[in-house]
Amino acid sequence: MSKHDPIDADLVRELANLVTETGLSEIEVEKGDLRIRVVRRIEPVNVQVAAPAAMALPAAPQPIPASPGPGAAPERGKTHPGAVPSPMVGTAYLRPSPEAKAFVEVGSRVEVGDKLLLIEAMKTFNEIVAPRAGTVAAVFVEDGQPVEYGEALLVIE
Repeated sequence: MSKHDPIDADLVRELANLVTETGLSEIEVEKGDLRIRVVRRIEPVNVQVAAPAAMALPAAPQPIPASPGPGAAPERGKTHPGAVPSPMVGTAYLRPSPEAKAFVEVGSRVEVGDKLLLIEAMKTFNEIVAPRAGTVAAVFVEDGQPVEYGEALLVIE
């Protein structure tokens, strides 16, 4: 086919249909000096992804008393002088693994630097250690519970 010969419109349509049916972006056919290239323009699509729905938080845990009767656990809050506040937002874990024993419990004796619990934030487990020596009088969080910055985690008396 020379440059002056008419283009075979049926062949071009057939190639265009083939491109569409197969999902190709282009096709090129060459036979002798005839060369036909069909290109399908694919426009970018803007996709907006909706933010996931907020996860339901578990009910707030109740303080665990230090001992039954008089001398019950101090009120939950930052005001108690022995309260150990959360240094970050994250998820509190009272044990190193689900099947392991808790780091501390009410009545546990701790020394400065003893591991009290872990807070997972951004896929990193951060050790929360005892800032003072004493006895754990109350634990305000449950294993796997979300915690806020400054929230009282436990009390050491």
